[in-house]
Amino acid sequence: MDAALLLLADSRLPAGGHAHSGGLETAAATGVVRDLATLATFLRGRLATTGLVTAGLAAAACESAARVRPDADAGAPPGDLAGWARLDAEADARTPSPAQRRASRAQGRALLRVARVTWPGPVLETLAAASGGPHHPVALGAAVAAAGGAPERAAQIAAYGSVTGPASAAVRLLGLDPLGVHRVLAGLAGRIDAVAEEAAEAVRAGDLPAASAPALDVFAELHQQAELRLFES
Repeated sequence: MDAALLLLADSRLPAGGHAHSGGLETAAATGVVRDLATLATFLRGRLATTGLVTAGLAAAACESAARVRPDADAGAPPGDLAGWARLDAEADARTPSPAQRRASRAQGRALLRVARVTWPGPVLETLAAASGGPHHPVALGAAVAAAGGAPERAAQIAAYGSVTGPASAAVRLLGLDPLGVHRVLAGLAGRIDAVAEEAAEAVRAGDLPAASAPALDVFAELHQQAELRLFES
């Protein structure tokens, strides 16, 4: 993977990812995740559902962004804007929880701010002009394209982020051994690659994954109702 793309996968990217637990905070509060074994189960489930969907959206966004000429005007033509609106609607349809939709757009706006400074271009300016801002995987796919990456890499970064964020949150929330948590992540490496390839292949075939995770939807809504919380989502 190119060094530019490693920046997008780096947890130190100043895009606010550290403020989101991906449902882990509620999972920990309810006892669903309490140790390394239950964390591994949680991450496998998240990767197979949310990870697959976000990987597909990121790959589709990257593919769409790559079709825009680098020298195109920053004020995107109506056709481009309509295309992004359709992809945004696909993301909305796959995110039934209002709390998750808000979190996704907040993360998308934060990532877009970083990407516009780092890899400026017409596609990112178009997304910035959209009302409410893009969903996070859409912004990620566009950022990968701006950095010179392919849809397969966008899918891989999205799948990877779907488990590393919650894993990091588990260390902070439950005091789990960081070495043990990284052992869990290492055990998921092959599956991360497989999910990314499955998502990218679906996009190449003109489709988008639509796996659902009702428990994560419930966790997101419960999290918003909690009086005390460490993470935004």
